[in-house]
Formats: sequence, C-alpha cells, structure tokens
Amino acid sequence: MEDSEKKIIQEDCSEDSLGTGILTLTNRRIAFDKTKGRIADFSKKIGDTVIDVPLNQIIQVGKEGWLVKKVWIKAKTDTGEMMLKFGVYNTSKWLKSINSAISEVKN
Repeated sequence: MEDSEKKIIQEDCSEDSLGTGILTLTNRRIAFDKTKGRIADFSKKIGDTVIDVPLNQIIQVGKEGWLVKKVWIKAKTDTGEMMLKFGVYNTSKWLKSINSAISEVKN
C-alpha cells in the first residue's frame, strides 16, 4: 500500500473462479490476495495479489444469493469487462463500504 492509501475493510473470503484468499478494500482500490492453508497445523500463507482494481474502474456493485451470499463487482479492464463474485461474511457491510469508497473517489 502507498502512504496515502488507507485500509477500509479486509476479510478472508472465496472468489468463484480464483478460490480462497483475502479481500481488501482501501480508499483507492479493491484487491484479492490468494492464500494457501494447511489444516494440520492451522497455518495460512498469503500468496500473490491476483486482483487489483482501482475504484474508478468499477462499473457496478451488487449482492446476490439466498443461502450462499456473495458481493459482486463488475469492472473495466484492458480486455473488456470483468465480473468477480466474492463470498464474504457480511455482504451488506461490504456493499455499503465499496459504494461509499467509490463515491469518495468520484468526489
């Protein structure tokens, strides 16, 4: 993270196509770092950052699901649009935080 960047919310989660990791929302971007864990000794290692989307490239945000709830993000990329779905604990909190961060960047 850069000096002027502040972490807003962070949580262990799962992305539909990428698997488990840590989702982080800052005042500038949303990032997903892959993790690898072992049940035998309850260890978890953080891997590479596989998603790093600036907030000004996010087109749409929403939540879905009844039993398995997810927050989804549609973002612009160099190759077109990308849809990401994250299984987080509190989808309402994430949705509110992402929308708030996006509106702060636009203003």
